[in-house]
Amino acid sequence: MATQATLRDLQRIYAEAKTIAVVGASPDTNKAAGFVPRYLKEQGYRVIPVNPNRPEVLGETSYATLRDIPDPVDVVEVFRPSEEAPDIARDAVAVGASVFWMQIGVISEEAAAVAAGAGMTVVMDRCMGQMHAKLGLGPGPRHGD
Repeated sequence: MATQATLRDLQRIYAEAKTIAVVGASPDTNKAAGFVPRYLKEQGYRVIPVNPNRPEVLGETSYATLRDIPDPVDVVEVFRPSEEAPDIARDAVAVGASVFWMQIGVISEEAAAVAAGAGMTVVMDRCMGQMHAKLGLGPGPRHGD
């Protein structure tokens, strides 16, 4: 079983991360995959949506896969089913991300092992927006507009 990131790890992630690729980002701000990336963008992070079905999400160009993103990525945040996480983790390793973050309900020991094996910090089954608020770094995400 992969080791869960500590509070110190989480604080470091938020302090050091600048670019967050959100796999499964949604334009629907009533869904977590919509309102959490919007919140992170509002907090000053650069959010790069990864959604092959949308050319744009949150006013940003959306890419079909992580490997299509032309810029460096610090964090890969996953809003996809758990069974897709191992392949996403392999892509995260390929693009050189330092953090692999699986949202609440996304649980994959295989993905965690792939990411951790490449030296990435792994966060599993936690909300990146809620943790940001819990650490006192912002007000927390909200549903809808």
